[in-house]
Amino acid sequence: MTNALLIMGPTASGKSALALALAEKLNGEIVNADSMQVYHDLHVLTARPGADETARVPHHLYGHVDASERYSAGQWVRDAVAVIDEIAARRRTPIVVGGTGLYFKALTEGLAPAPAAPAEHRARLLEELRTEGVSALHLRLAALDPVASSRIGIADAPRILRALEVAESGALLSELQRQAKPALHDWRGFLLWPERAALYAAIEARFDAMLQHGALDEARVLAAQALDPSLPAMKAHGAPALMAHLRGEMPLEAAAEIAKRDTRRYAKRQFTWMANQQTDWPRLEAATLADRLDWATQGI
Repeated sequence: MTNALLIMGPTASGKSALALALAEKLNGEIVNADSMQVYHDLHVLTARPGADETARVPHHLYGHVDASERYSAGQWVRDAVAVIDEIAARRRTPIVVGGTGLYFKALTEGLAPAPAAPAEHRARLLEELRTEGVSALHLRLAALDPVASSRIGIADAPRILRALEVAESGALLSELQRQAKPALHDWRGFLLWPERAALYAAIEARFDAMLQHGALDEARVLAAQALDPSLPAMKAHGAPALMAHLRGEMPLEAAAEIAKRDTRRYAKRQFTWMANQQTDWPRLEAATLADRLDWATQGI
């Protein structure tokens, strides 16, 4: 039997529901692979599984990180491998689910052993990002490490910054990545691939539901912490717009439209990542949960 099932898909595509159904059918436990659902402070805004879901099967790596922290893909891989090993030791099926492509890539292909950058080095790059813009930093990376820059989207500021940190320290991230080794060997992965119009409608309906279930209060609590706006948790889809509304900069309706737009754009980037990075992963295009469950359990 496959040691672990890996499910990647765009936001609001029904990954959590499928993972829950699979876990119940396969005596499994669920491991989060969403870089925003790790934050304790972001329950509603990240559509984290609720008490009903977590009572049905064990869920791991959800809400275990404080919003003040920068939780890296390397930290997630270490945590995920430990949890997966524990689940397998219980003779249960680890089901890894989420939409963060870098997490899956790190788990199945490995992470480059990149050197840590001094705090002042990163602070300088963050200031240059603020003053010069992400495109300028991507151009600088292209000159220093063209292979790495070709693999990183022009607007992917976190990965551009990390690659620049490595390049300016005298190494090349692309060369380090070539030496990377996978953390997980026995796995089966597939992509949820919903129809675009239906997905975008689901994104909009979900955000409306978030507003009804406390998203604005969650943004208010997050804003009250006065955290560094560059922290990952502060960039959760919907959070910046809702906090702008709370500051009196726009009406709630406008903030909601911005949040929905940003989430649709994120989903589009997730499709692009999956198409370019997970090229050998089969696509699950079925729309209903029953059909998805049948497809996903074929051969198991």
